Amino acid sequence: MSVVNLGFLFQPRSVAVIGATNEPGNPGNILMRNLMGGGFLGPVMPVSTDAEAISGVLTYKDVEALPKVPDLAIICRPLAECPELLIKLRKRGVKAAALIGPGFSEMTEMERGKLSRELLKAANSPQMRILGPKSLGFINPSLNLNASIAPLPAKAGKIAFVSQSDSFIPTVLDWAHTNDIGFSHVISMGSRIDLTFGDVLDYLGSDSQTRSILLYIESINDARDFMSAARAASRNKPVLVIRPGLALQQVTQELSQLGNTMNARADEVFDVAFRRAGMLRVQTIDGLFDAAQTLASLRQPVRGNRLAIIANGTSAGLTAADGLISRGGKLAKISDETIEKLDKLFAGRWGKANPVSVGFDTSGEIYLEAVKILIKDKGVDAVLIVNVPFSGFSGVETAETIAKGLKKIRRMVLTAWLGSGMSRKARKVFSFAGIPTYESADQAVRAFMYMAEYQRNQELLTETPDSLPSDFFPDTTSAREIVRKALTQGRESLNEPDSHKVLAAYGLPVVETKIAVSAREAVIAADELGCPVALKIRSPQISQPYDVGGVVLDLDSPEKVWETAANMLTRVNRQRPDAYIEGFTVQKMGRRSRAHELFISASIDPTFGPIIHFGHGGMTREVVRDQAIAMVPLNMSLARELISRTRIFRLLSGTPTQPPVDIEDLCLTLIQVSQLFIDIPQIVHLDINPLYADDTGVLALGAKVRIAECGENCPELAIRPYPRELEECVVLRDSRQVTLRPIRPEDEPAHYVFLDQVSDEDMRMRFFGVVRRDFDHKDMSRFTQINYDREMAFIATAIGPKGIPETLGVVRTSTKPDNSEAEFAILIRSDLTGTGLGSMLFHKIIRYTRERGTHWLVGQTLFENKAMQGLARKFGFEISENYEEDLVEMRLDCSKDLEKE
Repeated sequence: MSVVNLGFLFQPRSVAVIGATNEPGNPGNILMRNLMGGGFLGPVMPVSTDAEAISGVLTYKDVEALPKVPDLAIICRPLAECPELLIKLRKRGVKAAALIGPGFSEMTEMERGKLSRELLKAANSPQMRILGPKSLGFINPSLNLNASIAPLPAKAGKIAFVSQSDSFIPTVLDWAHTNDIGFSHVISMGSRIDLTFGDVLDYLGSDSQTRSILLYIESINDARDFMSAARAASRNKPVLVIRPGLALQQVTQELSQLGNTMNARADEVFDVAFRRAGMLRVQTIDGLFDAAQTLASLRQPVRGNRLAIIANGTSAGLTAADGLISRGGKLAKISDETIEKLDKLFAGRWGKANPVSVGFDTSGEIYLEAVKILIKDKGVDAVLIVNVPFSGFSGVETAETIAKGLKKIRRMVLTAWLGSGMSRKARKVFSFAGIPTYESADQAVRAFMYMAEYQRNQELLTETPDSLPSDFFPDTTSAREIVRKALTQGRESLNEPDSHKVLAAYGLPVVETKIAVSAREAVIAADELGCPVALKIRSPQISQPYDVGGVVLDLDSPEKVWETAANMLTRVNRQRPDAYIEGFTVQKMGRRSRAHELFISASIDPTFGPIIHFGHGGMTREVVRDQAIAMVPLNMSLARELISRTRIFRLLSGTPTQPPVDIEDLCLTLIQVSQLFIDIPQIVHLDINPLYADDTGVLALGAKVRIAECGENCPELAIRPYPRELEECVVLRDSRQVTLRPIRPEDEPAHYVFLDQVSDEDMRMRFFGVVRRDFDHKDMSRFTQINYDREMAFIATAIGPKGIPETLGVVRTSTKPDNSEAEFAILIRSDLTGTGLGSMLFHKIIRYTRERGTHWLVGQTLFENKAMQGLARKFGFEISENYEEDLVEMRLDCSKDLEKE
């Protein structure tokens, strides 16, 4: 992943068109017309062997004849010629190329792979970046640059649109033209042999011209790069995505049946990935832009999905309410105090309920006062004003009054001025004022629900998880040994006792289980376990013993076990004469009268790696079909969120006849399964069913584990988990034992205390100025919840006087996406100066930066911060003074050996 040379691609000062032509309909002709018609101010240099001039511009015979090195080369020649052309362009110093030429789709999979390798070798990426092939090109309206073969231009705006599908671009441009929508960029990704969604997200995430990013995605090539870039971008600006879910899945399944190599992707997994990355998924083009515009004008986060509606028509208000409820929103329940205030405002002439139905002649001042009353109600998250046009009353004047008054209101207020004509003018008033406005109430409600969902997704990025229990220390060595032995024996799955041992090694409570090869051994096993027991047939050909009468429960004596085993063998042999019977599984009964039957399963998604499924279990699992999924890794908050997305969650929270389930224990169980898949990638599938859960905890009754040797192709997690291997213990000069480790989200409470113990002067040195002390959760989440792929923060932690862990210091780096450079910052508690802690943290971050292959470690400090400059010199940093910015710059070449202290 890299943004290297993307400036040459998307912000070129000069463009060469290789394969330009006067032939109508040819991509080289369409591209030239678009370039010249757009008004691009830089030089355009067409390369052609069959025309003296194209679109009024003189041509050049070949690449060598170009009068200057272009920033961008757009190649419209057949793809077979492109490798040679790229070599020539690279030798001339060209940094970016877009491949518009036809033919990629007609190639076989083998031909496409061969060509892709040749193109990448020729470009030597990232020395030269490649957009495409099979791309329409891109448009940058701020430069008047239409470097595409799209049939329509794009108006300038603040929205970036990036599409995997070339056919989707014209549809979006046509829709945007009709609805007066502008863009900062329109990018057709094509086949993504070099440039990926992750690269573009990194570029647009820091682009000052882009306020929000819209994506059309069908598939992802590198899930970790994508998730890392998406999580970084969505912290800075709204990222919205549209993906054809069920339709695409059906089509790809049909294609796979016809021999196509495209695999059907579970749309639900993509949905979870988008949510985990803090993005918002929408279903339609108009929904995509409605949500983008609303998010761009969002003044304060939406607190929830409770909406108050004010309408000057009863039916209009009820229609909006119906749309809200059908989409899962809630009509805000307004308080008695609010009702009293509104009653006074409307002189009793209203319905005294939500929706707030007012007279058709209600003035803008009255609307505005009603909004002010409603937004102060704690039960209201946002307000929607619906206005129906009436003859003799100016909706424009009303809109102007409301728009002027809303400038002072920071909470979310949406407007829907119904109709056309004067209503269109009123909507323009709101748009100019930056207030979300829509043609229909349903459109407004949909946008509001998108906002509520977006806020929930953002909270997944910034939510502080509960602390993990301190006694969770899995026996990874034992579990790995069980899996290794099974693989050595050529087995593809673990037997039930081994499956239970693996679960037990990770702290999951399981019922005792024994294997018996005969009825006699089953009796002995039952006697050792103690009755009552369950007896189950074992056969590789019978995946569901229930179906053939191969399971009997509550056998309360060894005699019953003997009799049942004999009858079971006879019954199963009669129904499945083809099945080889290996023997029996004998299991101590773990029935709990008040327990809920749940299930937890985990498997490997081909795109996003390990995925966990949770839901209603037992024998009715396939009938009820109540489940939710989540990506690995999990923490306590993410596990709780996963549970909450199931229907059975309401029952788990307690009923009049049953106490609530121990949710903490259930969350821990999900985390233990998550950690199991992180530590042992040879486990490719796990199914625990049933999992009993009640107020005393959980108990796993049945477990199936499939294994496979993966070698170097072990599945990579889409989100890097907590790097436990980077933990280490050190001793300070005052003999105090300290742990240096990566920061975790649950360190947030201790980080508040830590910053309170840093002096104002030290804070000024760290942040280059006076710093406010009222850090809130949003601030602190950025400190403690980091993307370990992009940034690192090592904290020094120790047990305080009261036995509570405390943070003593922290050192951070933020790494560029291409890993070329990392910027550091360090801060220690002011009372620990002279203990050597600063040197230890500095040494730690330098070693880490070198080990991950980062070239430069850089930092800045104030002129008066002599201590920081001295520490940097001690570790071999180059020190230079930047008088323009009044800063000292520190720079270390990490490719060189770390100097000894």
